[in-house]
Amino acid sequence: MAHAALALEDGTVYFGESFGAAGTVSGEVCFNTSMTGYQEILTDPSYRGQILAMTAPQIGNYGVNPADVESGKLQMAGFVVREASRITSNFTATDTLGNYLAKAGVVGISGIDTRALVRRLRIRGAMTGVLSSEVLDAARLVEMARTAPGLVGRDLVREVMPERDHEWTESLDEWAKPLPQPTTGGVIPPAAVSAAGKHVVALDYGMKWNIARHLASTGCRVTVLPGRATATEVLAHRPDGVFLSNGPGDPEALGYCVSTVRDLVGKVPMFGICLGHQLLALACGAKTFKLKFGHRGANQPVMDLGTGKVEITSQNHGFAVDEASLPPELEVTHRNLNDGTIEGLRHKTANAASVQYHPEAAAGPHDSAYLFERFRRMIEA
Repeated sequence: MAHAALALEDGTVYFGESFGAAGTVSGEVCFNTSMTGYQEILTDPSYRGQILAMTAPQIGNYGVNPADVESGKLQMAGFVVREASRITSNFTATDTLGNYLAKAGVVGISGIDTRALVRRLRIRGAMTGVLSSEVLDAARLVEMARTAPGLVGRDLVREVMPERDHEWTESLDEWAKPLPQPTTGGVIPPAAVSAAGKHVVALDYGMKWNIARHLASTGCRVTVLPGRATATEVLAHRPDGVFLSNGPGDPEALGYCVSTVRDLVGKVPMFGICLGHQLLALACGAKTFKLKFGHRGANQPVMDLGTGKVEITSQNHGFAVDEASLPPELEVTHRNLNDGTIEGLRHKTANAASVQYHPEAAAGPHDSAYLFERFRRMIEA
């Protein structure tokens, strides 16, 4: 088995075994606490430019398949696990995780103490790192990590947005549809409603495919535009609603996206997720800040302040909206129960709202799927 090493900018070096592709990559080192869903995580464009460590002790046991993907390719720079499963056991599997990474050119490392790594990241904060199966000299790797670019100030959306407009037609399949839930507390069975004939324009900053599937499953016609689209280009499609997608990197580096959103607020109903939430806040005059180590996992508790309902949510973000900077027209609708950060916003006068977390799950719980129905109601109001 070939060797590999992961070096952090603070001088810490972890040695382990190489799996996936051979090579040398740099990126911000972060962690995800999900126990499953690694294929969806690997293909999530929001992980662009990052080296991700999974906290679950064994990854890869159910292999990979063509269905559990959130974009057209693997997006992250590198992948870190405690143990890469040597056995694949699932009726849907078409390949192993190791082969999947190798074919996509993603460098991986296994056999390191991921508990120690995650503890360091929680104490010191997310750090730039270098992962290599080619360079194993500790001092050289640390120097490379210290000179590698971080995420602050970087526009990674241009690397993941689609090249051209397109129509999205795929809906949720039977395996992915949320189960009907009680209507108390604002939760509505997604299958019970339809927005047939309504047209949603989705601004794609690195949109997960399951978001588009949810939008299509409400009955809306969905047109996807690259995130660089202007307000004039968006309005030329005569949308009934505009969706702002997730995406990678620093939201404050996306002035062209913020400008578009600012020009759309109040003109058309709008809903944003993750980066889209941050862009809506910036467009209204708020600021964002970098979290110490981010929220990444499928087990984050969030309270809907309007209903008092607590949702277990899927999250993936390293930046958040600064509550002290909120303008009077924005009110907080959802809050993270771990650290108190903002998880949802509503505009008091314009028909616009957003959440920081991922109601589409993929992977993760379906507690928040009602938000797509809430967006449908915004459109039809």
